[in-house]
Amino acid sequence: MVFTVRSLGLHGISGYPVLAECDLSAGLPAFTIVGLPDAAVNEARDRVRSAIKNCGFTFPVSRITINLAPAHVKKEGTLYDLPILVGILAAGGQLQVKQPDCAFLGELSLSGQLRPCAGMLPMALRAKEEGIRALFVPEDNAPEATLAQGPDIYPVRDVGQLVRHLSGEELISPARPWVPAPQDTALPNFSQVKGQEQAKRALEIAAAGGHNILLSGPPGSGKSMLARRLPGILPGMTRQEALEATQVHSVMGLTSPEHPLIDVRPFRSPHHTISSMGMAGGGSNPKPGEISLAHQGVLFLDELPEFPKEVLEVLRQPLEDGQIQISRASGTVTYPSRFMLVCAMNPCRCGWYGHPSGRCRCTPAEVKKYLSRLSGPLLDRIDLFVQVDALDFDELAHRQPSQSSATIRARVNEARSRQRERQHGASNAGLDRDGLDQFCGLDEDGLRLMKGAFDRMGLTARSYDRILKVARTIADLDGSPGIQSFHLAEALQYRPPEYLRR
Repeated sequence: MVFTVRSLGLHGISGYPVLAECDLSAGLPAFTIVGLPDAAVNEARDRVRSAIKNCGFTFPVSRITINLAPAHVKKEGTLYDLPILVGILAAGGQLQVKQPDCAFLGELSLSGQLRPCAGMLPMALRAKEEGIRALFVPEDNAPEATLAQGPDIYPVRDVGQLVRHLSGEELISPARPWVPAPQDTALPNFSQVKGQEQAKRALEIAAAGGHNILLSGPPGSGKSMLARRLPGILPGMTRQEALEATQVHSVMGLTSPEHPLIDVRPFRSPHHTISSMGMAGGGSNPKPGEISLAHQGVLFLDELPEFPKEVLEVLRQPLEDGQIQISRASGTVTYPSRFMLVCAMNPCRCGWYGHPSGRCRCTPAEVKKYLSRLSGPLLDRIDLFVQVDALDFDELAHRQPSQSSATIRARVNEARSRQRERQHGASNAGLDRDGLDQFCGLDEDGLRLMKGAFDRMGLTARSYDRILKVARTIADLDGSPGIQSFHLAEALQYRPPEYLRR
C-alpha cells in the first residue's frame, strides 16, 4: 500500500513543497529512502524505527520504500522524520489521517519526542501559498510558524499526542498567533557620549537615510562607542522588514520560541579574522553569511583595514544589489543583504597619522601599505566619511548630558516617514535612477556648487549619486521639500579625507 504525506523543504530562505510517498510491499525486510537524501535524511531510518517501537506501535516487517518528491532536488536536514513516520503508520493501517490539506514537519528523538527544526518561517510561508490548511510542527517551532498568518499551526509534543489527535481521542488546539510582549531593551544611549557633535550628526543622517558611513580617527576617540549606539536611533522595522530578517535568522537556527520575530534591527559585528565565506555565506549546503544576517540592519566592521582584502571585496556587489548569489555544484542560492555598512578605522597602524601632536611613528610607505586593503571601488560605495578627533580635557570633564537617543530617533523617524510617503517605502539610500531624477533635483545654486565640487574633488558617477542621496536625507531632516544649496554643502563635507583619496 502507498500513502502520501505532504511536507515542505528548504532551499536558501525559500520553502518548497515535498511529498513523502511511503510504500509497504512484500519481500525481504528493508527500509530505503530515495529522492536525493543527504546523510541526515538517511539517518531518519533509525530514528523513525526507534520512535515507532518506543511509542507502542509495531514496526512493519516488510519492504519499506520512502520517496521524497520532487526526486531531483536534494533533501537535507532532519525535518522529514515526522512525515516519514506518519506515512509508515498510515500505510500499515495503524493510523488514519482524516484531516484534509495537512502537512507535517519535525525531527524525532528515539523516544518519539519532537525536536525543533531550523527554517520554520520560510516553510510556513510556503505552506500558506500551497493552500495547506493544517501544519503539524514541533511545539517549540509553533510560535515562529504562526508568524506566516496562514494555515492552522498544531504544536506537537510527541508522536503519541499526534496519534491521539488524528484519531480524534484528544484534539490539539491550534497555536495562537504569536504577539510580541512589551520589551524594554536597554541599548547604549547617545546621552553618554561627550562631544563628537559632528560624528553624532553624521550618524543621525546615516540612520535617517540608510546610508553607509565610515568613522576615522586616532585610538580612543570614540569611534566604536559611537557606532554601537547607532541601533538606538534607527527607525523601527515594518512587519515586512521583520519577516525578511527573521527568515534569514530562522534558516541559521537563531530564533527562539520565546521571541521568534526579529523586530529589532540586527547589529552584526564580525571580528576581522573572518573568512570571505563567513562574510558572504557558502558551504556545500550554502548558508547565509554575516552580510545576510545583517539584512535590514547594520553590519559594523571595526578596524576596517585589518580585514583581509578578499573579505572586503565581497561587499562590493551586495552593497549595490541588496542581495548576494552563492553558486555551488549543488545549485545556486540567493540571500538578501540590504544593510547599512558602518566602518571604523585608524588612519595608520599606530593610529596618529595627521594628528597635530606629531605622535605618528609610521613612514609614508607604511601608511600606504596599511590603507592599501581599502580599494577605491569599496570606498566609493560609502556615503559619509567622518573624522572623529580625540577629545580635549574640557570636553571630557563636561558633565552636562548630551541629546538622548530617543530625541535623535524621533527626528530620524520623521525623516523616514517623509521618505516612505514620497518614495512608496524606499529609503533615500535605495533610490534608483528614476528616483534620483524625480526627488533629488538641484536648483541653479546647487548645480553650480555640485559642478565645482565634481571638478575639484574628482567625483565619480557613483559618488555623485550618493552625494545627492545624502543631501536629500539632510533636507528630509530639515523638513524641506527640496534640496537647498546648504543641504548639498553639508553633504559635500562628508567626502573622504585626503589620505583616503590618494
